[in-house]
Amino acid sequence: MTAIDKQSAASDKPRNERRMSLGGHLVELRRRLMISAAALVVAMILGFFLSDPVIAFITEPVQKIAEARGDDLVGLTFSSVTSPFDLRMRIAFSLGIFLAAPVWLWQIWAFIMPGLTRKEIKYTVGFVASAVPLFFVGCYVGALVVPHVIELMATFTPEGANNLFEAKQFYDFSLKLMLVVGVSFVLPVFLVALNVAGVMSGRAILKGWRVAILIATVFAALATPAADVVSMLMLAGILVVLFFAAAGLSVLFDRRKSKRAKAEGLLPDVEV
Repeated sequence: MTAIDKQSAASDKPRNERRMSLGGHLVELRRRLMISAAALVVAMILGFFLSDPVIAFITEPVQKIAEARGDDLVGLTFSSVTSPFDLRMRIAFSLGIFLAAPVWLWQIWAFIMPGLTRKEIKYTVGFVASAVPLFFVGCYVGALVVPHVIELMATFTPEGANNLFEAKQFYDFSLKLMLVVGVSFVLPVFLVALNVAGVMSGRAILKGWRVAILIATVFAALATPAADVVSMLMLAGILVVLFFAAAGLSVLFDRRKSKRAKAEGLLPDVEV
């Protein structure tokens, strides 16, 4: 066995070869879930007390619309007695998931890590280390975009009509838009993951650059106010740069895999 074969074989061995019964896995899973749930409850309690700044932040564009129109018939409405408490609980739950993310992400990782090979662990660490920060950055950008979208949508209100936003739907819309922008920042990481898994080649990803630029431009145009061209170009530029970074990394990975295959005699000596 050559040194390359030995290294490949070592990287394909699980870090922990100790076998665990189904009951043991269930006990371990329950322990991890209990720890994650406890962290989520603590974070939700903290998030409940932080709900006032969040409500003030998400309702700021509503206040701007009211000031621009010079009337009081613009604002959040609560359709039931428990709606105000329900809104705060929704905010507490969302903040709890974000604040407790380091705990429950680690519990997931600790549960699946013993069954992974060294190579799989290396790829997983790289994926998580790049995806998580990009997701949070994307959510932050989404938080900056949400007020512009709300103000833009309000401009389509017919003359003589009022904007009375139902609190639950208003918050769900704001949260979902933030999540959409956050996920869009993570999509390039998924492209790299598909390349590493052998599903898509780097050239195939790079060939879609025209479609990627078009989608990024349309998304940025819809997510930013029509008059704010600078914000639109900045958001579109960030998405395009992330796409080309993913495509470039995928091409480099393909070249490395091709050179490794040539060294092992699995491919003819042809330029990639």
